[in-house]
Amino acid sequence: MTKATPMIEGTSPPATSEQPHGSEQQKGPKPRGRRFGFIIAVVLAAGVIWLGIRLLSGHGKEQGNSAPTVAVAKAARADLVENVVLTAEFFPYQDIDLHAKVSGFVKSITVDIGDRVKQGQTIAELEVPELRDELNKASASLQASMEDVKRAEADYRDAHLNYGRLVEVARERPKLVAQQEIDNLQAKESATAGALGAAKRKVEESQAEQSRLKTLLAYTLIVVPFDGVITVRYADTGALIEAGTSSNTAMPLVKLAQEDLLRLRFPVPESSAPLVHVGETVEFRVAALSETYKGKIIRFSDKVDRATRTMVTEVDVPNATDQFKPGMYAYVTLPLHEKKDALAIPVQALSSGAKPTVLVVNQDGVVAVVPVKTGLQTPDLVEITEGVKEGDLVVIGSHTGVTPGLKVNTKLTDIPKSY
Repeated sequence: MTKATPMIEGTSPPATSEQPHGSEQQKGPKPRGRRFGFIIAVVLAAGVIWLGIRLLSGHGKEQGNSAPTVAVAKAARADLVENVVLTAEFFPYQDIDLHAKVSGFVKSITVDIGDRVKQGQTIAELEVPELRDELNKASASLQASMEDVKRAEADYRDAHLNYGRLVEVARERPKLVAQQEIDNLQAKESATAGALGAAKRKVEESQAEQSRLKTLLAYTLIVVPFDGVITVRYADTGALIEAGTSSNTAMPLVKLAQEDLLRLRFPVPESSAPLVHVGETVEFRVAALSETYKGKIIRFSDKVDRATRTMVTEVDVPNATDQFKPGMYAYVTLPLHEKKDALAIPVQALSSGAKPTVLVVNQDGVVAVVPVKTGLQTPDLVEITEGVKEGDLVVIGSHTGVTPGLKVNTKLTDIPKSY
């Protein structure tokens, strides 16, 4: 028999082989720790979810209560100008073909394209031998005519003296000289006077012929009529040049252009022709130079071309520095209508249609639709003659979502004072 061991109060029973020492103490605390951690995790997750819901609901409430922001402009006074842009081209102020007055061979030519020449400068000479021969013949004829005048003068002087002496004798002795002799001498005097007159006229004719031939001979020298640039050379040394007349198409020697002053020529449409005035200032932009310049209208044709329905208008452009070239294109801004100190708003604020309207934001920030009447319009601004007062705020840009009665916040945008 096994002997019982006495137990002392406050002590654990002795360990046996069936119940290892310390097994109950190791297994007891574990289930309680797991349950406590799980509870803490659930509480934390619930807090996070609750906080997210609060934040989302608060953000949505703020978005629902905030007013949208729209761009607005203030109706203000501005100087409005209605313009039309027209294509223009530069032309030489003078542009001519130099022809020869007489026919001949080119003896010499001293210029080529691009050469700058001065007024009065000789640039070519023609060779015309037969013309010089005709001049020599005319000079000889003039000399012979002058000799004829001397003989006629002598004959007249002799006849005049004889007639005068006979008349004197007849006065002193009336019976001594027959009247027939007196009449004969008088007739001879008249005849010699006529011959003298004819000889003098022959001299004048010879002088005129000689002068004509000298003038033609001077035409063999081709002289520049104004300062300019040689833009085309048609003939070379030895070429036969025909005399330039209105009845043929003779070849010229060179083309001469005046380029220190240019004509900026542009066509004005028929609808705008009555609005063109001499002295009016215009702007023109030269695309090749990427610059804008100003000029004044100097002349216009005052006639609408039937084919193009346009009126030719010109601006004189000084070109001392040779920055502009004939043939260059430019874009002329021609002012048509002008309105000073007009009440204007941006074009983007105006609705389309036969009865235009604008959206006006009042002092309380509430949008209202206002019908308006318009006047002069430019690409950026439009004149308002009725419906909007100076200082009113009008909505510009897209009107999508902006309805009458909507309360909005405004963002002010400046408009140009003039255009």
